[in-house]
Amino acid sequence: MSRPTRTTSSPGSWRTYGSSPAVRQQIERAARTGTGINKVSQGAVQGVRLPFPPRAEQSRIADALDVRLTRLDKIEARLAATQQHLERLGDRVMAAAATGVLAHDADPQHVSIEASPGVVDGELPALATGWCWARLQNIAEVVGGVTKDSKKQDDSGLPEVPYLRVANAQRARLDLSRVTKIRVAPKALEKLRLQDGDLLMTEGGDRDKLGRGWIWEEQIEDCIHQNHLFRARIQDHVTHPKLLGWYVNSAARSWFESNGKQSVNLASISISTVKLLPVPVPPADPQEQADFVALGERILTRFHRLTAACEEGLAHTAALRRILLAEAFAGRLVPQDPDDEPAEDLLKRIRAEREAAEAERKAARRAAAQARRKSRSSAKQPASTVAPPPAPTSKPPLPEGEQSTLPLEFTE
Repeated sequence: MSRPTRTTSSPGSWRTYGSSPAVRQQIERAARTGTGINKVSQGAVQGVRLPFPPRAEQSRIADALDVRLTRLDKIEARLAATQQHLERLGDRVMAAAATGVLAHDADPQHVSIEASPGVVDGELPALATGWCWARLQNIAEVVGGVTKDSKKQDDSGLPEVPYLRVANAQRARLDLSRVTKIRVAPKALEKLRLQDGDLLMTEGGDRDKLGRGWIWEEQIEDCIHQNHLFRARIQDHVTHPKLLGWYVNSAARSWFESNGKQSVNLASISISTVKLLPVPVPPADPQEQADFVALGERILTRFHRLTAACEEGLAHTAALRRILLAEAFAGRLVPQDPDDEPAEDLLKRIRAEREAAEAERKAARRAAAQARRKSRSSAKQPASTVAPPPAPTSKPPLPEGEQSTLPLEFTE
């Protein structure tokens, strides 16, 4: 007679039960939301039905799971490390492209810039031959964004337009998956409407994220930005927007961290400080600038492909982990042995042991209760039943040889 398929429940594999698809579904169905937090009651957890195989099969499944999950852990660690390494190399490529030293004939040299009060420039990277440094305010118009006015949001007469928030400005990219809208006056829309080539940079957040952002390429019509984003609009084609964007997101990160101000929880940088950012300026020839950009894009595209491959590998290992757990908890990960003790017998023995242990605990509690009652009863009894000695009298003792007599009276 064939037995039903079983899964693991050995002590060494309890940590995997929470990841079992069947168990997770039961827990999610039992979860209740309160004050924004999902909660599961103790009774619901106790009522979760767990697959229960024979003990010998439990050990085989646990061993097989440990081997496969350990292998997956190593693969995931290598993929994550490779991804981080690629990100660091990508930062170096962006910095090299933004300063011109990525070209084979760059001949990099250290070029100084006149110090500006109020900012700390630190050591600036080397520049290719023909490049120079300039302050951001000297090559671009830098402005802040719109401040949300709750009163204006109820005015249906004002135009409602999309606007970018800090969450939309990521490191060297724009995340436009969720763009909200805001009502603004027509003058503000005209002043803040984004144009192709505008560079957006964050004003606040974590200290290592100050200044992050990327270039607007007119993905959305009539889009503006909030006051926590700075917009830099390059004047007279002094540099290519991507060269400036690469520099801000790579070599300039240390400058933003050094010149940002830290509050209790967040860091920020003022627009007056951002205007003093030192930026590399390439030769004025537009074609030469385009060549620098094309070289950087070719190399960065390869890094992006490798990074995407790492992300795909991590997603694949996560899927394999789910499949492994599903197979394990369905009894299909290892072959079954008909000579194993049936799980039903094991459960009966566990139930009998639990009932015996409970009986012992009840007997111990009864004995302890009887002992306490006996102790309290003993405490209520007198300490001794012996009569106390007679109280002494004040009469003097009789002389030796004399006997006291008592008068006797008879009445008829």
